This record gives sequence, C-alpha cells and structure tokens, in this order.
Amino acid sequence: MSDKPMRIGIVVGEVSGDILGSGLLAELKKQYPNAVFEGIGGANMIKQGFNSLFDMEELSVMGLVEVLSRIRRLFQIRAQLTEYFTQNPPDVFIGIDAPDFNLGLETKLKKRGIKTVHYVSPTIWAWRENRVHKIKKAADLVLCLFPFEPEIYHKYQMKAEFIGHTMADQIPLQVDRNAARDELNIAHDEPVLALLPGSRGGEVAKLLDIFMQTAEKLSQSVPGLHVLVPVVNAQRKQQIDDYLVDKAFSFKLTLLDGQAREAMIASNAVLLASGTATLEAMLCKRPMVVAYKLAPMTHWMMGYLYKQNYFSLPNILAGREVVPELLQEDVNPDTLCQYLLPKMQSENVNLIDTFTQLHETLKRDADKQAAIAVQSLIAKGK
Repeated sequence: MSDKPMRIGIVVGEVSGDILGSGLLAELKKQYPNAVFEGIGGANMIKQGFNSLFDMEELSVMGLVEVLSRIRRLFQIRAQLTEYFTQNPPDVFIGIDAPDFNLGLETKLKKRGIKTVHYVSPTIWAWRENRVHKIKKAADLVLCLFPFEPEIYHKYQMKAEFIGHTMADQIPLQVDRNAARDELNIAHDEPVLALLPGSRGGEVAKLLDIFMQTAEKLSQSVPGLHVLVPVVNAQRKQQIDDYLVDKAFSFKLTLLDGQAREAMIASNAVLLASGTATLEAMLCKRPMVVAYKLAPMTHWMMGYLYKQNYFSLPNILAGREVVPELLQEDVNPDTLCQYLLPKMQSENVNLIDTFTQLHETLKRDADKQAAIAVQSLIAKGK
C-alpha cells in the first residue's frame, strides 16, 4: 500500500460554496486524515488547513455581462490551475458551484485522467437544459442539492445523486428567536429587520442603498426599528463602511461580523438579495422579500433564456409563490416597503408550515452523503 497522501483538489467561487466545501472537507478528513486539500477556498475551508492558491474573491462574479470585464483574469486563473493540477494530479477534483469557471476546468482535468465531481447542479432545470452535455464531458458525478435535479441527468445517462443541503442539517426544524436575540443583545420585543444585500461587491453596489432607503421608509411605520446587516467578509465591510460615511438614518443600525443566520432568526422579517441566502432564510422560517437587480443586457438575455416561473429558491422548491420576489424597476423603496410592512407586523403560520415541510425534504446529512459519494468515486476504477 502506498504511503503517498491522498490529494483532493477543490475550487469554490463564493461564500455559499465555501460553506459547502467546509462541510465536505471536514467529512473527507475523517476518512483521509493525512490528505492534502488545495485549490481555491474561502475562510471556512482555510481554517481547516485548506491551501488556497488564489483569493476566492477573484471568482465572485455574477451576471452574463458582468463577467466580461473580468474574463481575462478568470481565464488566466483557470489556465494556471489546469497546469498546477496537471503537474500535481489530485486523486479527485471537486468543483463546487461556479459552473462557468469550474466546468471548463473539470473538462480539462477529466481529459487528463483525473476523476471529477461537480457539486451543486447548474440550473439546467431553469434555463439551457442542453448544458447537460457540457456537464457530462466535465464531470464523472454531479452532487445535487435539490430532489428534482437527478432525474434530468439520468435522462442523459449521467451519474447524479441528491444529497440534500448542508444548511438544512445545521439549522433546527424549529428555531428560537429569543435565543438568537439574546446572543445578539437585542430586546425580545424590539422590531427587527435583517437586511442582506448580497455577498458580492456588484450586488451590494446595486442593492445596498435601495435596501437602506427601504428600511428608512419602513421605520416611519415601525417605531423603534432595528436593522441588522450581517457582513460576510472584510471586502464587504469596507464597502458598506464607505457607503455609510455621510449617511444618517432614523432607525437603529447594527453591522454584524457574519452571523447572518442569527440575524435572520432574530428578525421579524428579512429583506435580501436573491441567492443561497433565500434558502437559509427559509430554513430559519423567516418571512422575506427577495429582490435582485441585473445589468439591463443580462436581464434582457435572461428573459429569453430562463424557463422557470420563479427565481427565488423558496418559490422554486415550493412550486408556487410563497415569498414575494422583485426584479429591476420593482426593486425600489416604495414597493419593497409595501411588501415588508405586513410581514413585520404579524406571523404567517401557514408560511412557517410550508418552510418546515421543505426543510424536512432537504435534511439528509448532506456533508456525509457528499463525502460518501466522493469516496465511492475515488475507490472506483476507471
């Protein structure tokens, strides 16, 4: 038996991928305690000894048009990673989300005989199902977060497994708002709005001012409003601090170092950018209003390409509108406040029941299931 340590390559492109990567890494380390983990990771993975060859922030770009301004640098990073993993081949390479970046890298590595996994199915169920052919060339296995996804891959004779979502395992089915408020030193009777304008710089640039103006308008109808803004990293903290330099608001404002989950649980309602955070808010059983602003050209193109009726994860999972979702011109303080105000004033028991049912569907010990699937692929001969 070889004494050579297991080598596992992982690339993540944003905060949500870092969370998934961290959980998977922890489970794989139980099986391979001496393994070398390297590629691109975020703070959670680095804390576990992951060797990140580039700053994850460089990959945190979203939108068809927005990526163009960074395309040269993204190609450069991918070429360097391809060369590195070719010279130092891992036993398996795992691309976590970031499909526009990772699928190209996986394709090159798979051609070189490296086993590849794509963790988080691209939204082929929402637009461009024919991307499955590209995914099939790139990955030996797709790990799916949602129950309806594997069937699409099986239709094309591709191996895919539903593993659930790690956040559904981490968050209890019944959350304790008062305990979260105690942790954040917030009075139990205080009206609280959690405000999450996104984890990417571009998202925050588009949404932060609108969200803050919405909170200002909301405070006129909700006396004593306390707004919590979780800050995901140092870059976003600086961006938000710069925005606040010459601003004054009527409401009480608290910036939190991370603690998005605690902020959501502690809140009466959540105003947030579309993305993985909407899933977390659903699992925290919080009423929410989901908003997003795309570059005009990106929005126009998506109008032709996107085939789902909804864009927020709670609505997609429920198959119907259970939370308001607003795009483009509808993302303005007047409209957002109109939807938020009733959510701040009363609980919706039916909504909580729906969120709980969806939570139970996704609760499958995802980190362990993902690690088992990866181990099986490593053990399987080509």
